[in-house]
Amino acid sequence: MFPKRLVEGYREFVAGGFVRERQRYEGLAGGGQNPEIMVVGCCDSRVSPEVIFDARPGELFVVRNVANLVPPYETNGQFHGTSAALEFAVQVLEVKHIVVLGHERCGGIRSFAEKRAPLSSGDFIGRWMSIIAPAADTLEDPGSQPSDEYVARLELAGVEQSLANLMTFGSIRRRVDGGRLKLHGAYFGIASGRLLVRDPVTRSFAPPA
Repeated sequence: MFPKRLVEGYREFVAGGFVRERQRYEGLAGGGQNPEIMVVGCCDSRVSPEVIFDARPGELFVVRNVANLVPPYETNGQFHGTSAALEFAVQVLEVKHIVVLGHERCGGIRSFAEKRAPLSSGDFIGRWMSIIAPAADTLEDPGSQPSDEYVARLELAGVEQSLANLMTFGSIRRRVDGGRLKLHGAYFGIASGRLLVRDPVTRSFAPPA
């Protein structure tokens, strides 16, 4: 049976939010989407970009994965969900901004820091999280019991790594160099609701001005 919670939520949406935004939805259906901002976020259920940024339908193009990572450009594999989303956002939608949104208490980041054993023979999480290895190499060895402070720094380093990986995509680099696309890093505190934004010059994170 389809989850009751989803049915109830859908009915609330149709009776409320959809009615208020009906004209907008009709316009999006007829004219297509044209968001200016893409967000690469984590699939963690606590950090929905649409909720955090109070976005209306059609405003954000969002891709979510474990630990909000962007892989480096490569064509040898067969399945590239995040890379495909980037390709569509940049070359078809021509977004003007890409935001990599990290967050505190990320399970994927902690699993990497703690060097947890694979959950399955496929080790899908472990293989995916290896993307962050170069960022981890910039930090001290946390030992067998990484502290919360270390994990937090690795979460920020992961955002930095993803921003660097974005620039390995030729279509992205050309647009950034030409001033048609800007890359941003951000970090959300689940408990506090605090947002930190990366300064592109100092690479430090601070509340938005």
